[in-house]
Amino acid sequence: MKRILISTMACCMALSLSAAKKKAKELLPYQNPKLSVEQRVNDLVSRMTLQEKVGQLRCTLAWNYYTIKGKNVEPSELFKKDIAEGQIGMLWGTYRADPWTQKSLENGLNPELAAKAGNALQKYVIEHTRLGIPLFLAEEAPHGHMAIGTTVFPTGFGMAATWNPALIEKTGEVIGQEIRLQGGHISYGPVLDLAREPRWSRVEETMGEDPVLAGELGAAMVKGLGGGILSKPYSTIATLKHFIGYGTTEAGQNGGITIAGARELQESFLPPFKKAINAGALSVMTSYNSLDGIPSTCSKALLTDLLRTQWGFNGFVVSDLYSIDGIHGTHRVAETKQQAGVMALKAGVDADLGALAFGRLEDAVQKGMVTEAEIDIAVKRILKMKFEMGLFEHPYVDAAQAKQLVRSDNNKAVALQVAREVITLLKNQNHVLPLSKTQKVLVCGPNADNVYNMLGDYTAPQEEGNVKTILAGIRSKLPASQVTYVKGCAVRDTTASNIAEAVAAAKEADVIVVAVGGSSARDFKTSYKETGAAVTDSKTISDMDCGEGFDRATLTPLGHQMQLLKALKATGKPLVVVYIEGRPMDKSWAALHADALLTAYYPGQEGGTAIADVLFGDYNPAGRLPVSVPANVGQIPVYYNKKPPMPHDYVEMSARPLYAFGYGLSYTTFKYDDLNIEETGDTQFKVTFNVTNTGDMDGDEVVQLYLHDEFASTAQPMMQLKKFSRIFIPKGETKQVSFTLEAEDLEIVDQEMNHVVETGDFTVMIGPSSDNIILKATFTQK
Repeated sequence: MKRILISTMACCMALSLSAAKKKAKELLPYQNPKLSVEQRVNDLVSRMTLQEKVGQLRCTLAWNYYTIKGKNVEPSELFKKDIAEGQIGMLWGTYRADPWTQKSLENGLNPELAAKAGNALQKYVIEHTRLGIPLFLAEEAPHGHMAIGTTVFPTGFGMAATWNPALIEKTGEVIGQEIRLQGGHISYGPVLDLAREPRWSRVEETMGEDPVLAGELGAAMVKGLGGGILSKPYSTIATLKHFIGYGTTEAGQNGGITIAGARELQESFLPPFKKAINAGALSVMTSYNSLDGIPSTCSKALLTDLLRTQWGFNGFVVSDLYSIDGIHGTHRVAETKQQAGVMALKAGVDADLGALAFGRLEDAVQKGMVTEAEIDIAVKRILKMKFEMGLFEHPYVDAAQAKQLVRSDNNKAVALQVAREVITLLKNQNHVLPLSKTQKVLVCGPNADNVYNMLGDYTAPQEEGNVKTILAGIRSKLPASQVTYVKGCAVRDTTASNIAEAVAAAKEADVIVVAVGGSSARDFKTSYKETGAAVTDSKTISDMDCGEGFDRATLTPLGHQMQLLKALKATGKPLVVVYIEGRPMDKSWAALHADALLTAYYPGQEGGTAIADVLFGDYNPAGRLPVSVPANVGQIPVYYNKKPPMPHDYVEMSARPLYAFGYGLSYTTFKYDDLNIEETGDTQFKVTFNVTNTGDMDGDEVVQLYLHDEFASTAQPMMQLKKFSRIFIPKGETKQVSFTLEAEDLEIVDQEMNHVVETGDFTVMIGPSSDNIILKATFTQK
């Protein structure tokens, strides 16, 4: 009897085990990786409730969604509540740390903990929701992942000064790898707004004033981030910001109105986005501004008719933070947030960053304001990418790998090379640079030894020693006895100056290196809007004069910086002025009085080392201005590629900028010759010429090709950048440069708004900057 009982039990266990295995194999269609993505998406959507669908379109603020417990991380009660109530499918800024989020080195996530946090949140959602749909984690990444322990690159404004797409692609590879290693999936960036308004607070994030330069570098960044091939292990969904016209708002007011004609959009503002989309960008973020009276976040003409129908964009559109709410509260074209959400969805917005307006969509369906079928369209776009990225099969990451590989030596080396290549030498009178390593150097100025002023906005708190300041860089080159440091003054605070001490120290030095400019460094004293933009405050004086929300009325360095410069000049010692800046600041005094002048923009964590390398000649600078630098705010806008008639001089001054687009000096010299243009197709021309390094140092030269359509059916810029290349040429050597002009380089937007190539003469202009054309020739398009 006992044997029979044991045998029966064994048989039952075997049957149960067999049934369990059979059940495990019986995957629902959306869980089956052997099916096509389209089949899986359709099956999953067919099983979802309306609430679950709406949840996939909501992207909530997530830095309070975790709790650190020793070496482990757990989902917070707030996260569990929001998942239960809203079935949230996308998170933003989970790993973000800065004064706005109140996450610091003490209570934020390092890379290992970040990976554990992402895993914990994914595990909870997969195990505690009906369908187990994994989360998308979106992260800010305009110049590195905005999280503790990651690699900090120069901001976009600086990256554009490299004029080096190959290097920016490497930068994208690092950023994508670091985000994916920690469990993130979506990278916000690059920023492709054109920087034609230097008073605007977010110039630092852009890639300059020119659509071709911004487009090439934006496309390179997207390629580095994976090029839209989501099956790659380190691919992210690159999100292009901000669609459209956000960088040219009236008076430089962040989020203000933009007035631009349809042709100007087609010729200048849209091409960088189209180039980056063609390179694989799968997400586009709307902008806060209105364009011709229509908020960008509810413009069907832009988000559906142009982006999807004309361009064939197959990614998803996300709102900027609370910009859907702004359709109601800011622009006043919707009477309620619910109506704003419906307007945005119908216009083509798929995801609501902030998640408040789309949180009312379920009720809007019940009221007949929008159909569930319209919601399905947006849901499918987002789910498609979750499947393509393989999140249903591989939702977790290896925390040990994140600890080991994020901010690796290789990644820091890339950041150093980018920092070197951004540095733009604007003046070098009597060859005062490079400095001799036998000289005694006074280092001073508000940006000489300030860690956070090197980094720009959208940067996390930094551990001690990670960021190299200019003072640290110079000290690494010289014995301690040869370096003296006196701050001199702050960026803005006029109560924190010791100019007399700086002057006294200058008299004992052989040369002065003074670092001035601005700062986008946020601190815990600054107030913030709900969108994260900083708010100016008369009660406290931080260094911050730039960064989101800090628009300027003037461009002159603030505080006592000009007094410091003038006092140092009066000592008679050679004066080297370094600008650390997030916008093209007023450099008129330095251009006239400094012995040497350069800008390093916001050069990132390796900036101090890079600047010292340039100052002492260990690296030959070749950065080029990605914007025109105005001589006076009264000239604004002063971008180079204006249409005729060309600006005439003012009563008080020239209309020319202080420094032209594409300008930058080197420690060596170059000669251009032997220009040849050959017709190689119906609308194709091959342009070749030679560049010789005629100086005493090896160095890079940035060769630039501009084009002018002599007579066209619509007014054309007097010169428009079409091709460029940063090339290394050893001293004494010659390199032949070749560019091919295609139909897209010759086409214009005609009177009927068609993109066409017209017959006629075109002038090719070649040189090292837009105001220094050395070679010129004309060809005829027949």
